[in-house]
Amino acid sequence: MKRAAIMLLLLSSAAGCSFLSGGGSTDGPGADPPPNLERVPDAVPRSESLHPYANRPYTVLGQQYVPTPGVRTYRERGMASWYGKKFHGQPTSSGERYDMYAMTGAHPTLPIPSYVRVTNLRNGRNVVVRINDRGPFSNKRLIDLSYTAAYKLGYVGTGTAEVEVELIVAGSPPAFGPGRSVMGLAGELATLSLPDADQSLALSLAGEVSLSGGGPSGWSSGEVSALASSSVADAPSRSATARR
Repeated sequence: MKRAAIMLLLLSSAAGCSFLSGGGSTDGPGADPPPNLERVPDAVPRSESLHPYANRPYTVLGQQYVPTPGVRTYRERGMASWYGKKFHGQPTSSGERYDMYAMTGAHPTLPIPSYVRVTNLRNGRNVVVRINDRGPFSNKRLIDLSYTAAYKLGYVGTGTAEVEVELIVAGSPPAFGPGRSVMGLAGELATLSLPDADQSLALSLAGEVSLSGGGPSGWSSGEVSALASSSVADAPSRSATARR
C-alpha cells in the first residue's frame, strides 16, 4: 500500500508539471479566468509539517533528484516557466489539486511545502508562492509557477522569464543583508495605495537607499510600508533641505 502511494506521488510529479515546455498561449488562462488576478494575494509563509513522501529522492526521465527538506537558506537565479489549464485540477506531488489561480509553484528539490519569493529580474516585480509540487524537469528551467503567479510577475505572454528564487522560512526575521535591489523595492512601492505625490516621493527615496549586491528585493510588505510612511512624514524636512 505504501509503495503504491509513493508511486502515485511520483507519477503526479511528472503529470502535474509542464516539464516538457514552458507555459504559453496553448496552456492558459482558461475560458473564464477570475477578474483582477493582479490583486490575488501572495502566499503567506507559515510553519507546516513536511510531506511524508514528497521529500524523498525520486527519478524522472532518468534523472535522479534529491529533495532538501532540511534546507534553511536558498537563493538561485534561473529561468521560470508557468503551467496552466492543461494541469488545472490534477494532483500535485503533495496530493493537493493544482489550482492555476492560486499562488503556488513547483521546484525539483525544495521542501514540500515551503515558501519562496520569486523576483522577475527584468521588471523587478516579485511574488511569494507556496511550493507544493515537483518540477520543472529541465536543466534549462529553475521553477514552474502557477498562471496567476506568472501573470503578476508579467511573463505570461513570453512563457518564461529570468528570475531569482529565495527561500522564506516562516517566522524568520527579514533579511537586511546584501542582495536587495532598488528595482525590487520600487516595484513593491508601486503597489501601495498612496496619493500620487506621496507615491512619487517614496519611489524617489527608494533610489537613494544604499544597497549592495544584485539579488532579489528581500523587502517585506511591512518594511515597504514603513519606508513609505517615514518617507512621507519626512517630506517637509527633505524639501527644505533641497531648497537650501
